[in-house]
Amino acid sequence: MRELNLRACWMGVLLGAVALWPWAAAQAQPQTSSQTQAQSGSGAWPTRQPIKLVAVFPPGGSVDQVARILAPVLSQQLGQNVLVENKGGASGSIGTAQVAASAPDGYTFAVVFDTHGVNPTLIPNMPFDTRKDLVPLVLLGTSPMVLATHVGSEYKTFADVVAAAKAKKAVSYGSIGSGSLGHLAMTLLAKNAGLDWVHIPYKGGGPLMTDAVAGHVPLSIGSVFVTKPHIDNKRMRPLMVTTSKRSPDLPDVPTVAESGFAGFEAPAWWAVLAPTKTPSDIVKRMNEELNKALKNPDVAKKLDAQGIDVMGGTPEVARVFIDRQIDIWAKVVKDNQITAD
Repeated sequence: MRELNLRACWMGVLLGAVALWPWAAAQAQPQTSSQTQAQSGSGAWPTRQPIKLVAVFPPGGSVDQVARILAPVLSQQLGQNVLVENKGGASGSIGTAQVAASAPDGYTFAVVFDTHGVNPTLIPNMPFDTRKDLVPLVLLGTSPMVLATHVGSEYKTFADVVAAAKAKKAVSYGSIGSGSLGHLAMTLLAKNAGLDWVHIPYKGGGPLMTDAVAGHVPLSIGSVFVTKPHIDNKRMRPLMVTTSKRSPDLPDVPTVAESGFAGFEAPAWWAVLAPTKTPSDIVKRMNEELNKALKNPDVAKKLDAQGIDVMGGTPEVARVFIDRQIDIWAKVVKDNQITAD
């Protein structure tokens, strides 16, 4: 009888163990990355796929160059592939719209140019709200615009340009297009000073510089990136820069403030943005990684070669800067009824 009871007891233990085996085995299995992420939230970021930097202009321009300078360094820092995808068109708004509509999971970011601060007013019916649908991560850097003339020009200084305009002589200048920062800066400057000059829009920096060097357009306003090579080879003469401080790349060229227009400033700029609902811990981490990349000597050297003064800082610094740019140029666009090309 005792033997039967012992046998029944052991059978019960065995059957219980068999019943529990599938549950125990499941608990012992290693978790997938998606399971781990689901349990830990965005704290595991980045783990599951390459990170995409959407350069919102075509290959070859400054936005593309900036994205490709940052990508390999970020890849190394994050231990995850960082890829660059070019999505140009409509002054950067097509690529930016793609990012605004992307999943806010930390795997899609936009690298934007100063047109981002102009497009909300200049382009009607944009498919996204610049302020509501995107969150700035970092202000990468700024650069002056350069007003220049060809070496055979009658203009030796910016004061000569102002004097000609005041004498009611025809003064014309070219920019990379209607609604570009150069166009808006010259429009604002003319309005503040009571001057008048004629704008000639071009389809980008290449065509503008071709005509400027040849003297087909008396003046040009463009970034250091497109203008400095022609200044270095003595084919163009710089007259002033549009930032409040002189450019380290053109230390002998006076600012517009030094040329008699105190308080005037119109910098080109570059920034990184994310979809607005991106988790705050990913925003914080990506901001830290971007700031770390900007302090990398190789990155700093390459950005300097593009004529970019590195900025960095917090997301809040970037947001305040971008909001101010939107407000400044919105007024210029509206007051002067400027439309895109």
